[in-house]
Amino acid sequence: MSSVASSRRIAGIALAVLVVAMVLGQLLGQPILLGYVATGSMAPAMDAGDGFVAVPSPLSGDVSEGDVIVFEAQEINDGELTTHRVVDETEDGYVTRGDANPFTDQDAGEPPVTDGQVVATAAQVNGHVVTIPHLGTAVMGAQSIAMTAVDSLAAAVGVPGELDAEGAGAMLVAIGIALLGLGTAFDRAGPARRDTTRSRKRENVIAIWVAVGLVLLVFVTLATAAMVIPSGTTSYQVVATDQPTDEPQVLAPGETGELERTVDNAGYLPVVVATEPASRGVTVEPEGQTVASRSAGETTVRLSAPRTEGEYVRTVSEYRYLMVLPPSVLLGLHGIHPYLAVAGVNAVIVAIGTGLVLAVLGGSDLRLRRPGDHVPLTRRLRRKLRRWRSR
Repeated sequence: MSSVASSRRIAGIALAVLVVAMVLGQLLGQPILLGYVATGSMAPAMDAGDGFVAVPSPLSGDVSEGDVIVFEAQEINDGELTTHRVVDETEDGYVTRGDANPFTDQDAGEPPVTDGQVVATAAQVNGHVVTIPHLGTAVMGAQSIAMTAVDSLAAAVGVPGELDAEGAGAMLVAIGIALLGLGTAFDRAGPARRDTTRSRKRENVIAIWVAVGLVLLVFVTLATAAMVIPSGTTSYQVVATDQPTDEPQVLAPGETGELERTVDNAGYLPVVVATEPASRGVTVEPEGQTVASRSAGETTVRLSAPRTEGEYVRTVSEYRYLMVLPPSVLLGLHGIHPYLAVAGVNAVIVAIGTGLVLAVLGGSDLRLRRPGDHVPLTRRLRRKLRRWRSR
């Protein structure tokens, strides 16, 4: 393969990975590598439809005045992710504003933004946001096309309902991953290209490690989604008033209320759950626990009201990890960095998945049979079983 063709392939795969990462980030409610703005509220730093490099909050460090942050809004933007600049910092959180807006988000009714609401920070160089023009416009256009196509298909086959943006995002992610996998597989399989050099490729053969890689891609994607999707930040509103009630969130100034938080595990594997404060004035107990499959746990959340009357927001962050390692190990890795715990889980899944695939398929390459060479599935499985037993 020529260097030009190789460079084009690498560039194509990189672009596909970035697009999939961006749509997957939207699906999971958190930018991954890239984000985009849908409106012009951040002009001229970012025009509507521009993409930007998103640094996840665990990696971006402390938020400072002047940073452009992506946060989970409470009141503005219909409670969706919002990308605005930090213009001030108070005891209760950050004051934010779109560069093109004449007033702050807090003037519009949004409570001060806490650290627990911040999911990413836009990368800046010399005070300027690193943007990718029109990238968001392309993604939104692809989502719209996917929604229209699937809605039309559903109507044609008589299936009621419409595909929402989240469903379109999931479909684009699945299509992107499938295209990446199929592109890699068919590059290793299929008829050899005409070339002046002797090719060592065999027709209709998929290398065993390509098959292993595709299976592991599915395993790791599903495992990561099972950990990331249920995780997140929960906000609690606290009212400090001289007329407190029995409600644990309506308190006299300086007092503390207590409530129970249910931690559900609807999956078929036990999980280790780390729960921690994400703002001032809140504590949790326990900060780490194991929840069995198809079961639930309880976490006690204590909310403190400031000494000044008013309404305040307290946030709690929850992280989940599949219990493929001892809970103490997972919580220790989480204490260093949440991504390290996720990486530890995925490393175990990769090791187990590789062993299972090799045990079932063996170490030899897989041959794709032509239509006239069809062998019944039951016969192929019996052959595999005999080879496995004879080892």
